Amino acid sequence: MNSAEQGLACEALSVRVPGRNLVEALSMQIRPGTILAVLGRNGAGKSSTLHALAGLNAAASGEIRIDGRRLAEWPRRALARRLGLLTQAVEDPFPGTVLDAVLVGRHPHIDFWQWESNGDRDIARQALADVDLATLDAREIGTLSGGERRRLAVAAVLAQDPSIYLLDEPIQQLDPRHQIIVLEVCRRLADTGRSVIMSLHDVGLAARYADEALLLFGDGRWLHGPEGEVLRAPNIEQLYGLPVRELTWSSGRTYVPA
Repeated sequence: MNSAEQGLACEALSVRVPGRNLVEALSMQIRPGTILAVLGRNGAGKSSTLHALAGLNAAASGEIRIDGRRLAEWPRRALARRLGLLTQAVEDPFPGTVLDAVLVGRHPHIDFWQWESNGDRDIARQALADVDLATLDAREIGTLSGGERRRLAVAAVLAQDPSIYLLDEPIQQLDPRHQIIVLEVCRRLADTGRSVIMSLHDVGLAARYADEALLLFGDGRWLHGPEGEVLRAPNIEQLYGLPVRELTWSSGRTYVPA
């Protein structure tokens, strides 16, 4: 395979909802080893765009390719081994333990009518450890807090072990410590050659962890490029509609309302 074709790419992708044009003619390629942060106001189209990239919702127009192959041409099972999606709202698939829930992520790798292997359980337990849930593997899902359930949903996608991750607000409901834990996991995934596309609300964390940024303005306009060029005060002010002040220190920068 041509290395230029690897990863996820879209060309002239347009995303619409009734009465609104959210994204118009988006073209970009996210290669292996890259974290892309998607930012925008509530309702700007972050979730809709991620769902379109995953093939969950049809785009109004345009083309999406995975490793140079049109998204519609991928068999669903093969696509599930290549691409993992974390949605904002995740329902418990069935009553069970934390480990049972994470093992759901292994299903694309397990033949029909087969049970999970010890290897699958090892992968699931490692995913739980990665998000600081290792000691809760035997807990009933219904006993978890909101933040613990969110980390459990992240762990299930980690257990799926795709090469492309589409994560819709992976750190929502998380305390600051666990936000960093999850984002560090995302950084490690990218550093081992995976692609991570995630929506965030914290511009400072996006600047700290992302390689590229995609700003969605909610009216069809978008801006994509290296985070150091895209995540600048004038763009952030336009994105959120308020003046901001840039705060910098030796290892990063963030933006706060002025």
